[in-house]
Amino acid sequence: MNSKHRQHIALISVHGDPAVEIGKEEAGGQNVYVRHLGEALAHLGWHVDMFTRKASADDPVIVEHSPRCRTIRLKAGPEAFVPRDKIFGYTGEFLDNLLRFQEWEGVRYSLVHTNYWISAWVGMQWKKRQSIPQVHTYHSLGAVKYQSVEAIPMIAGTRLDVEKAVLETAERTVATSPQEKDHIRSLVSSKGHIQIIPCGTDIQRFGAIDRTQARQQLGWNPDEKIIFYVGRFDPRKGIETLVRAVGCSQIRHDPQVKLIIGGGSRPGYSDGIERERIEAIVDELGMRDITTFTGRIRDELLSVYYTAADVCVVPSHYEPFGLVAIEAMACSTPVIASDVGGLQFTVVPEETGLLAPPKDEVAFAEAIDRILSHPDWRNQLGQRARWRVEEKFSWDGVAHQLSDLYLQLVRNSSQVLEQASA
Repeated sequence: MNSKHRQHIALISVHGDPAVEIGKEEAGGQNVYVRHLGEALAHLGWHVDMFTRKASADDPVIVEHSPRCRTIRLKAGPEAFVPRDKIFGYTGEFLDNLLRFQEWEGVRYSLVHTNYWISAWVGMQWKKRQSIPQVHTYHSLGAVKYQSVEAIPMIAGTRLDVEKAVLETAERTVATSPQEKDHIRSLVSSKGHIQIIPCGTDIQRFGAIDRTQARQQLGWNPDEKIIFYVGRFDPRKGIETLVRAVGCSQIRHDPQVKLIIGGGSRPGYSDGIERERIEAIVDELGMRDITTFTGRIRDELLSVYYTAADVCVVPSHYEPFGLVAIEAMACSTPVIASDVGGLQFTVVPEETGLLAPPKDEVAFAEAIDRILSHPDWRNQLGQRARWRVEEKFSWDGVAHQLSDLYLQLVRNSSQVLEQASA
């Protein structure tokens, strides 16, 4: 980007702190998306401020990631963990503090990119006070989520209203896959402008070493058959399906088979409660001797785990994209994923991995057996997976697409303002 075009943009991720350690409570794909997008855009010349909620009194207010990219934590409710379904009540305070920060810094933002419906509301209210184009990424659709949960939360009506309003009023909605675009159109509104730009991953970081090196680093036996899951402990992530699938798989009794479940959890919090439930299922199935719960995996080790695994399983009930899938694929590890949402876009069946119906433990067991029983085919799937990520899902490519979109919308906004003042 030419220096004269170096403008300030705001990324808003109220509940997903871009600077937090991935794997902690409520820290997952959205945090990764916002953080890496911000850093990649800054590399292209944008000045990027990523606004999030301050969830701990010990956290610094400002975290500098690079000379033009920083996370800014704003007070909104107690400086403590608050479940995402409880955060909306503090969005007014969040917006007030964002505007105060903007005034104090003397910054004029050319565009705001909001992430998740809570942030969408903040962006829409900001637009009412200042003329600022808005781009929105859903990350999760309420209309999809509420089809698969038994207890509909009280906030559901508000969420659905906000998701419809932002689609119809934002200058652009970014869908991360064709499947997500279809869901948005069929379940949210036929109005509004949608553009497909996928999530990305760091293809230098993921895939930097080979499988032998990765196993040596982790101290794993070269002959072990490793099934790997990483992510939040949440019932919608389908970890129970994976555990039961391994329990009924033919290969389960192979002495070399190991199930590695990675992800952060804290006793008493929702993810800690879910981990305890999953551990109870592991014990019920007599799988404790082959199952390891790693806890949170440090960022610098995550790519090592992906690379060392024979297969990565993403058994989510729904994913609009599925960042874990492309991280594993970038490490030349085939993926078995639920046949839903964006996973139908990222994983190509029989080429980069396999798809199975969500919550279908028998189908997942068959997929695991197929891949682990054919090591040469596994290696071919892994190589094709790496090629697919290089071609479609690098952060540099994604950032360039979004940067071009931002420039287009900023120019359009400037032309509208000029015409209005003429």
